[in-house]
Amino acid sequence: MPIKYHENVIGAWAFLIGVVLAVLVGVFGRNQSNSLFLGILALLGLVIGYFVAEKEVKTFLLASVSLVIVSFAGIQGMVLDAAIRGVPIGKIVSSVLGTLLVLFVPATIIVALKTVFALGKK
Repeated sequence: MPIKYHENVIGAWAFLIGVVLAVLVGVFGRNQSNSLFLGILALLGLVIGYFVAEKEVKTFLLASVSLVIVSFAGIQGMVLDAAIRGVPIGKIVSSVLGTLLVLFVPATIIVALKTVFALGKK
């Protein structure tokens, strides 16, 4: 992810750290994810949402809402598949998707709220 604007450096780093941490916690934590790491992911999500540039709002909302919906659907499918077959990879993937949800849901909410308030000012 190239960093083009100096104003978005904090958001870009929060995004990068958040995604890497979400994947690591999902892979190694599985169902026993530490609440401290999940809290850090949620805080990083808030930071990501706060620092999304105004001209990137539409793209971010489209991408993040798509990610949230697909992650939720993926978790439901993986949990069902893992329960039926007992496949351990399904548990890992659903855990990673769950941690990505913890990161992206707060970011999506913040950006959506910022957009609604910006529309109210016009």
